[in-house]
Amino acid sequence: MTDQQILTIALATVPTMVTVLVGILINNARLGDLRSHIDTRFNEVDHRFEEMRDLWRSELHRVEEVLDARLKRLEER
Repeated sequence: MTDQQILTIALATVPTMVTVLVGILINNARLGDLRSHIDTRFNEVDHRFEEMRDLWRSELHRVEEVLDARLKRLEER
């Protein structure tokens, strides 16, 4: 093959490789955005679980107080 043929082949493949590279970079950037969105959503879910845990603790504490009061009344009889 001559130098001119090699140059023609290289010039024909370079635009395809550049296009694929740009596509990969854009896709990688979009995946990064998606990852940050997913992280935000998981943080929201974690926060909701913490709120529910606090609610359950307060409700259980209230039930415990009621049971203690009833037990105290029974013991006084």
